[in-house]
Amino acid sequence: MSTSEVLDSLKQLRLISPTDEQQFRSLLRANFAKSIKDVQHFDRLYHLFFHEMRLDTADIKKAASYAEQIRQAAEMLKQMPHDDPVYDAVVDFLQGNPQALLREMRRLQTEEEPVMLRFNLGPLGNRLNVMVQINRAAEAARALVEDHYGKTGSLAGHDLSAYFEERAATARSILTNEPRSGDFGTKTTKTEEKKIKELGEKSFSSLTREETEEMREAIDRLVRKLKNIVSRRYLVYNRGNIDVKKTLRASAKYNGVPVEIKYRRRAKRKSRIVTLCDVSGSVWAAARFMLNLLYALQDCFEKVNSFVFIDHLSEVTSIFEENEINEAISLVLEKSDVNYNASTDYGETLRNFKKDYMDLLNKKTTLIIVGDGRTNYMNPEDEILGQMRERCRRVIWLNPEQENLWGSGDSEIRSYMPHCHEVRQCRNINQLLTFIEELVL
Repeated sequence: MSTSEVLDSLKQLRLISPTDEQQFRSLLRANFAKSIKDVQHFDRLYHLFFHEMRLDTADIKKAASYAEQIRQAAEMLKQMPHDDPVYDAVVDFLQGNPQALLREMRRLQTEEEPVMLRFNLGPLGNRLNVMVQINRAAEAARALVEDHYGKTGSLAGHDLSAYFEERAATARSILTNEPRSGDFGTKTTKTEEKKIKELGEKSFSSLTREETEEMREAIDRLVRKLKNIVSRRYLVYNRGNIDVKKTLRASAKYNGVPVEIKYRRRAKRKSRIVTLCDVSGSVWAAARFMLNLLYALQDCFEKVNSFVFIDHLSEVTSIFEENEINEAISLVLEKSDVNYNASTDYGETLRNFKKDYMDLLNKKTTLIIVGDGRTNYMNPEDEILGQMRERCRRVIWLNPEQENLWGSGDSEIRSYMPHCHEVRQCRNINQLLTFIEELVL
């Protein structure tokens, strides 16, 4: 990669939208990749740098605030008995220095013969050893944090544990996705299913407009599949438990010969859904997909009532019932009485619901809250959520924020947790689809 290529790329950035990843990636590829083999190398390095090793701004700030604790922990991990230099490379990676581990990955990729044969594993043995060392270092880091912070239950201990777990997960991802020697000569084609699955792992906020459209098509297919499953569940009656009374009654007109077997019909059990969706900038992408799915599947529920909020509650049930899904979402943005410039206030939202809508909740109701639980240091009113739980069948909170940030700053999610039956991270389409499948089936 020459200086002229870098300068050309910088000049051409003025001709595209740098925030559009597809354009940005195409520009870099056009300047740096000179052959098909270079394209494959470029694709791998681009994904490694901009996706696998990317840290969010919040993660960088958090790691910086614990830099000294991380450095001390890494020194203690290196002092533990071991006889493999790969272990030291993994510990350096956990500390934040990826160079040694990346050099080891490069060696595994380029070597023609394994350095050491392990039974009949061949080159796989070297990769297996790296995975073993990653797991070993991750377990040692977990135990170390537990020993030093476990008894106090401090926030620092939780944050350090989450940091090391995330770094270890990144190391495993790099190892499993690193191409093997000889792979570059083979052209592989992604199936549509694999492509959709990979898109589903991207966070809601990082999806481009084109990727969002692709995911909508995948969601439509899933919706049709779930509807078919639910309809078949109640259409098939020639199986299951025999209804003796109906069988005898039906056979009486033939004097018992022949016997016409009657089966018990499975009673339909549809639940009511009430959703409270935070539509502030940080959460709206997740809430939009959630509302899209629930109303596409509303035939599977007895009733779906939807509310959006930032600093107060606004019911949008009629908008979704009277309009097509995408049009309804646009109307929510344009016509609902939500102040998009206001600060999020979960406490006021819960007070609004208690005052005007508590009658919607009963033992058939599943209450779903989509939000990050960040209250801008205002009263969270978590006791009201406890009162709502007493009236509901289930309370489920979907949080699109990274779990290691829960409880930090103005986040009150841990105050709400005791009043929920389930709190789960929901940062991407795959996690949301998994939740919807469990909810419907």
